[in-house]
Amino acid sequence: MTQEYHVTSLVVHAAPGQLAKVTADIDALAGADIHAITDEGKFIITLEGATQGAILDNVEAINALSGVLSSSLVYHQVEPLEEKSEETP
Repeated sequence: MTQEYHVTSLVVHAAPGQLAKVTADIDALAGADIHAITDEGKFIITLEGATQGAILDNVEAINALSGVLSSSLVYHQVEPLEEKSEETP
């Protein structure tokens, strides 16, 4: 089975009064990074993982957070990871 690397970006819209809580909850997710937050409650987030399922689990977790109004998938990329053989240093 080929190993893969997945990266996804999202725009998440949260209620302005819930920014601190949503920030803490997203920071607690493995593979999630927040790159920007606006005063209006919009977050730019990337998710990284080894499987599409891991990415989808995090998207679902974000959508279920108290204070999150919506999320929009912006980008998703999958790259195969090269397996090292005995001949590859």
